[in-house]
Amino acid sequence: MVRVRRAETDADVADALAVRRAVFVEEQGVPEEIEVDGEDDAATHFVAYDGDRPIGAARLREVESGVGKVERVAVRRPRRGEGIGRALMAELERMAASAGIETLTLHAQTHVESFYDDLGYETTSDVFEEAGIEHVEMEKDIDGR
Repeated sequence: MVRVRRAETDADVADALAVRRAVFVEEQGVPEEIEVDGEDDAATHFVAYDGDRPIGAARLREVESGVGKVERVAVRRPRRGEGIGRALMAELERMAASAGIETLTLHAQTHVESFYDDLGYETTSDVFEEAGIEHVEMEKDIDGR
């Protein structure tokens, strides 16, 4: 059974980082010094588990009053397409709204832009490159959820 929760311990954060390393560094070739960017201590982390195995991760940072940035959303390759990304985003959005965040922004890799579009995010930029991968900026108003 898959469960998503906020990372509460150093071990939970390490699980999130392990998922991110597998997806971004090992699979997509993002340099580790870009992936581990020094912002993790200021972020709220979320981890999806199947039993004790971490299979998905995401982080949220409040970048200005009322505005949160969704970052590092990742699901291990064999588990994609099972709704794990949706479950991560639902929990992240729920916690963001309860913390008074009104707007969420994110940089989506272009190949998953439709995933975020289906969740109600709107594209707010042209395509740009980040870590050698094409992205777009997206935004969603979560005020009143």
